[in-house]
Amino acid sequence: MPAPSRSIAVTALTPLALTAGEPAGIGPELCLALAARRGVPEFVVISDPTLLHARAKQIGCDVTISEVSPDAPGKRSANANELLVVPVPFPAAVECGHPEPANAGALLDGLRYAVNACGDGRFAGLVTAPLHKGVINDAGIPFTGHTEFLAELCDAPVPVMLLVAGDLRIALATTHLPLREVPAAVTSDRLRAVIQVLLDDLRKRFGITEPDVAVCGLNPHAGEGGHLGTEDDDIIAPVIAEFASRGERVRGPLPADTAFTSASGHKDAVLAMYHDQGLPVLKYAGFGHAVNITLGLPLIRTSVDHGTALDIAGSGNADPGSLIAALELAATLAARQ
Repeated sequence: MPAPSRSIAVTALTPLALTAGEPAGIGPELCLALAARRGVPEFVVISDPTLLHARAKQIGCDVTISEVSPDAPGKRSANANELLVVPVPFPAAVECGHPEPANAGALLDGLRYAVNACGDGRFAGLVTAPLHKGVINDAGIPFTGHTEFLAELCDAPVPVMLLVAGDLRIALATTHLPLREVPAAVTSDRLRAVIQVLLDDLRKRFGITEPDVAVCGLNPHAGEGGHLGTEDDDIIAPVIAEFASRGERVRGPLPADTAFTSASGHKDAVLAMYHDQGLPVLKYAGFGHAVNITLGLPLIRTSVDHGTALDIAGSGNADPGSLIAALELAATLAARQ
């Protein structure tokens, strides 16, 4: 998908697209919970209206579900206790807690529509409720996550996952990989590209003119001078030196056990080498109110910091805090853009 043209009239009134995620999970009821919230940025849900009606009845939620045209989803604002929905029907019945592979294609169709509609200005950005990766793969569709799927749709060569909780920003050099594959994936070219995307989007999306990035080492103690692995000295440090030589405030590799603390000084973002090096810190600091952002795309995309929570789907006990935070941050980034 090409980058949105400057001539596209995205304004403060242009709604955000909100995909409701795995229908057997908590995504649909999180969307329903937003209908009663005042002050939430304008959004339109992309999901199956029949599912939303059924889930609202199941959890005792008094919400009006109103279908809107996919061609003009932002023609009007939602009333109190109303959800505006672009209909994407699911072919198979939905049972809470039991994902159905037959619905995987419709879920991905909804994402494709949202990306195209962001590209032509019908939406100001995309917010996603969680998907269940396993059930999509069970449907015979290779799928490693929203980040990679959206990058492919947008023809974006280097998507970067960034998690935000307040002032804490943690980016990932690699995303959904088995741990044994991480060292081989941490290459000079990969790091160079990820750091560049991170610097560019900290400037463009967050308005930080001189971003300071702390880079974690791959090995314990950043390799301990080569005694605990050579990747830190041979791969990570030279790439950091390249950016520093150009005047960029990129430093490291820092031992990951102190990189996130005040001992490493001020930083606008920390770059972790792999998923479980960075995300446990972020989720400890702000679980339930943190936001996942995909950098390197021609559109704004934010998401929640949690999964589908199949075990509580249909109970009405899901906390919409992270989804609200994702909507608010997407609206802030869209206004800045």
